[in-house]
Amino acid sequence: MSFDNVRGYSTPGRVSRTPQVSGTRSVVQQLGPRPDGSIPFSVEFNPPRDAAGEARLWRAAREFERLHPAFVSMTYGAGGSTRDRTIRVTGQLARETTLLTVAHLTAVDHSVAELRSIVGAYADSGIRNLLVLRGDPPGDVLGDWVKHPEGVEYAEDLVRMVRDLGDFHVGVASFPQGHPRSDNLDDDTRYLVAKLRAGAEYSITQMFFDPEHYLRLRDRAIACDPVEGAKPIIPELMPITSLRTVERAVELCGRPLPARVMERLHRAAGDGPEENRAAVREVGIEIATEIAERLIAEGAPCLHFITLNFAKATGEVLANLGYTMSPAPAHA
Repeated sequence: MSFDNVRGYSTPGRVSRTPQVSGTRSVVQQLGPRPDGSIPFSVEFNPPRDAAGEARLWRAAREFERLHPAFVSMTYGAGGSTRDRTIRVTGQLARETTLLTVAHLTAVDHSVAELRSIVGAYADSGIRNLLVLRGDPPGDVLGDWVKHPEGVEYAEDLVRMVRDLGDFHVGVASFPQGHPRSDNLDDDTRYLVAKLRAGAEYSITQMFFDPEHYLRLRDRAIACDPVEGAKPIIPELMPITSLRTVERAVELCGRPLPARVMERLHRAAGDGPEENRAAVREVGIEIATEIAERLIAEGAPCLHFITLNFAKATGEVLANLGYTMSPAPAHA
């Protein structure tokens, strides 16, 4: 692969140059109102583990093309073939669909040289939008963080590294209830603002199920820094489709779900030996719709949905909110 168009990468005898990306839209540029006046939405995909998972991802991507998301993001599978598949599939999404593709980049288990190589691979695929994260320890999202001996310590450092490599558009993570490793919300807000000051243009939150947590985060960020803190904070939502999904959500967040949400879901699940999946799913769609409606009313710049590489549940929430599909786009 060629890294000629990324600062710091050039073949012998050539002069490295800063890439020209005037034709590449940024996430922030995508956040204006849609033609029908609705706010933008975006979706998150996960790296497929095998050929069947890859086929499912492509079906979902084609469905979402008809709903015109502002962007799609691909989470990052660190290490080995998972990493390689992630980079390949993310590049294909950028090249072979109409979707503005955002690649996740984490510092987990990577040296600076490896991180620069990954950024170069994304650049070769035409990807100039990166969501930069320190990342969670493999196998235990709440485990101790151990820096790679030749890597970076903080997401703030990774933001600076990516910006130094060229003209990339960078987003970061934010945490409505605070990161589990933060001592308090004020410290957590300062860490977010530090990432924004380092060059991040926006943040996407960790999933949450109480809109007040998002609104208070937004208030804290602006109070901490009226300029940097005013950059867009995009709320992340996940339509719950089963109690197993709830358990996974709690694991990923490191925070319990609100009691009123759990009560509604358990009531729908029933008292039988098997949960009533259809009823849980229906309530999960209702909860996601209610949260989205509140966020829209409060001026959120975009709604970002965790999809688990399925289009149906997110599509139902969007339909409840009045979003409609267009004819499938033509592809070469």
